Amino acid sequence: MSLNQLDKLKTEFGPKQGKRVEALLGRLSRRTFRDPEALIRFHELLLFLRAYPHNASVARLAEAQLRTFSKRISLLRDRDIDLTSLEYPEVSGIAGLSVTDTFSYYIVRWLARKYPAQVALDWEWFESENRLAETWPRFMPLLEDDAPIEANVPYVEWLTAASGGRPELRWLLEQFDQLSKPEKEKAELYDSQQLYVRWTPRFRSTRTGLRLNTSKLFFHDGPLIQRRDIRLNEVLDGPPPELRKLTLKEGEKALDLAREGSTIRYRELYGFTHGDPRHVYHAALGRGVELFVFGLPAEKRLPLRAVHSATIYKNGVPVGYFEGLSLFERMESGFNLYYTFREGETAWLYAWTLNVMRHFAGVTTFAIDPYQIGYENEEGIASGAFWFYRKLGFRPVRREVLELVEKEEQRIATRSGYRTSARTLKRLAESPMIFELNKEHAGDWDRFQVRKVGFKTARQKAKDFTELLNLKSWSADEKGLLERIVRAKSSAEETTYLRLMRRHERLRREIINLGS
Repeated sequence: MSLNQLDKLKTEFGPKQGKRVEALLGRLSRRTFRDPEALIRFHELLLFLRAYPHNASVARLAEAQLRTFSKRISLLRDRDIDLTSLEYPEVSGIAGLSVTDTFSYYIVRWLARKYPAQVALDWEWFESENRLAETWPRFMPLLEDDAPIEANVPYVEWLTAASGGRPELRWLLEQFDQLSKPEKEKAELYDSQQLYVRWTPRFRSTRTGLRLNTSKLFFHDGPLIQRRDIRLNEVLDGPPPELRKLTLKEGEKALDLAREGSTIRYRELYGFTHGDPRHVYHAALGRGVELFVFGLPAEKRLPLRAVHSATIYKNGVPVGYFEGLSLFERMESGFNLYYTFREGETAWLYAWTLNVMRHFAGVTTFAIDPYQIGYENEEGIASGAFWFYRKLGFRPVRREVLELVEKEEQRIATRSGYRTSARTLKRLAESPMIFELNKEHAGDWDRFQVRKVGFKTARQKAKDFTELLNLKSWSADEKGLLERIVRAKSSAEETTYLRLMRRHERLRREIINLGS
């Protein structure tokens, strides 16, 4: 009952509600949880209250209880209670537990460098021994005399013998580092092994305890900002918050936090894994929210689109992330607010994240991939993601889907209590969605997909997309600007590349044509 009461009060604010939350936290602090599901629920409520506290006392009590979770997990383990539900990706990263996965070469190398005592190979999950037969003979003399022809090759014993008692993962990574191959080929070779790595993070790297240092917390004393309170046009056209470029040391710290926050959730975001610590930017959005924007080093950039990623913190708690893939004035936007915080001003957070990206990257059109709204994504269907974006002003680009939307909107307006069925939501999710600030170019990007440019490039056996352009008919100025754009892909910051792109109207027309 106390958890139900706390769940109800977490989004009700005022002095009276704050006192009741304090009393409930005091009562729950004395409770011994024997049910893992109840413990998970308590954990998520505490995280929400730490991010959206009623007052200083609530924030302090929530933080104190979160620090007890390693002991609470140990208590369940001592009683031989099944902890499987605590390790699901949806709730992974709770203090006192580990995460195990076939993390990429780049993330494993980063983990081994930052937290060498906390990572190790996990052989319990391993099931692809034949892959090792193709790779390990490079590092182990005479393994090639064993692996191709013998059954039940003892690969773990081989590794133990070769590493000479040293930490096996660290030794193996050193062998890959010493290969005379480009980094990308080393990564491909390592990833082909599908080795499971277990990370047992320190408290400060867990989902329970990961925090951004903040000097002052924002306390809620009134209703949360709802989606209906947001006018996306007005937010995007409004002035942006100050964007400060971080020092190299600050940038490295921000990237480490981003990688920690995603790795403990079994997620790898390209912009975090390969982020450039020399190009990290910070913005304070207000209401206790801070945003960090990451660029990529030149050698990790995509051939055509510019990539910018962001982490979102509320009162120092990581609550979500954003990825923007930009071309000319168009940005494909991927927004993920972690499930725990989806009752906490989601639309406001999204709108102001877009405000920062709109001004930083100079974009005026935001596109959403169907996956974001539920296409082959049950979580998106269950959360009603389509209506979240639609009510902010996004429209489906496919005419038949837009017609279905308009019929649904009519039903909603005229039938009390009507809710769109999951089946219909899946049909709505089949179309990308788009939001355009500049109505003069409305519809230009409706049918565009970058992969269509790639398909045409591949079919014509071209080295890159520029070979598909009709350059013979271009003026000298148009060709000159194209050369500057190509060079700008390797400039200090990809925003230079985007700014030059937006000046080249002919290139824009031809790229849209190739991708439509």
